[in-house]
Amino acid sequence: MKTLFGVLLLGGAFLPAQDASKLAADPTVKAALDAAKRNEAHFIDEQARFCEIAAPPFQEETRGKEFVRLFNGLGLKDVRMDKAGNVIGVRPGAAPHPNLVFAAHLDTVFPPETNVKVTREGTVMKGPGIGDDCRGLAVMLGVIQALNDAKVQTPGTITFVADTGEEGLGDLRGTKNLFADSLKGQIDKFISVDGTGLSIANVGVGSYRYRVTFKGPGGHSFGAFGMVNPIQAMGRAIAKIDAFEVPKEPKTTFNVGRVGGGTSVNAIPFEAWMEVDMRSSDKTSLEALHAKFKTAVQEAVEEENKRWGRGSITASPDLVGLRPAGSTSADSAIVITAIAVTKIFGGAGRLGEGSTDSNVPMNLGIPAITIGGGGQGKDAHALTESFDTKDSYLGTQRALLLAVSLAR
Repeated sequence: MKTLFGVLLLGGAFLPAQDASKLAADPTVKAALDAAKRNEAHFIDEQARFCEIAAPPFQEETRGKEFVRLFNGLGLKDVRMDKAGNVIGVRPGAAPHPNLVFAAHLDTVFPPETNVKVTREGTVMKGPGIGDDCRGLAVMLGVIQALNDAKVQTPGTITFVADTGEEGLGDLRGTKNLFADSLKGQIDKFISVDGTGLSIANVGVGSYRYRVTFKGPGGHSFGAFGMVNPIQAMGRAIAKIDAFEVPKEPKTTFNVGRVGGGTSVNAIPFEAWMEVDMRSSDKTSLEALHAKFKTAVQEAVEEENKRWGRGSITASPDLVGLRPAGSTSADSAIVITAIAVTKIFGGAGRLGEGSTDSNVPMNLGIPAITIGGGGQGKDAHALTESFDTKDSYLGTQRALLLAVSLAR
């Protein structure tokens, strides 16, 4: 393999704009960038193919096994599936460190019965998950293939990961397991490719997610009238949550997303439940909102019990999701490099925020960003989700140059 020590080390500093351009012009790197563009059509086909392998929440294993096969076929070393279902493969550099983890997530938000057939019309592909995150997975494969085609050897190592549990109640379980177990103490930098366009997110929006179950004795709607009512207690809690005042900056949000309970219109229910999502990129604001939520639930129960005085309501708030908030400083090496590299491919280099796998390393103080995979996506998380492949190779090229820039 051709080494990139001379171009990459640059005195050990981060990669400013002029050096990003020099790296892109290096013959070995240029050959890899050319390969990424040349191979794009193949990986667009692959994007459609593996997107038709259903990967609903907590059921990513079938798609994961396909990525074990693909990683092995691309010559990655120590390919394995860990206990969280993450598929891990290593592309060794001249040294084991720095170790850059390059990740994209396997799972989608769609339930098992969803029709995941991908259709095409011109440059537009349509199918559940085609952009989020089948695009990120395709970019990852395209980067590996292009590095192989140009025989690029980086000074540091790149560990590629197709991870689980990024969506919904998956609670980032795959990435949490990487840092707590599978790659504990081995990760120096982290990139997640999630979604489309040439975006850069350096802020991780944290969240609390709860399922709150209200219980009471239940009874007949006429005969037991005056009995405490779990649904009415839940309604009190929802009204209190709706009245929360939260800061606009940093953006802080709340949502009661699902409710359920009861057995009949003429029965006082014995149980009801709601699922609540609270988010902020600021830890202090999130914790303040969290405290308000817990108080609201407690007060709602007390008010329902006091209102009727017959029977007793209890509430069990069960934490079903915790995404840690975090950020990577705008003046950090990884962010400055990402901006410089993005501008080479026509991106604005603007910074944003999101709730992605990068939340975990950001919270731990490990340099991390999330980038889009190029092209243009619409209707993420909807059955009408689409991805326009026009010039999508720029996303693969951007990801490749960034990976090479950071694996040093």
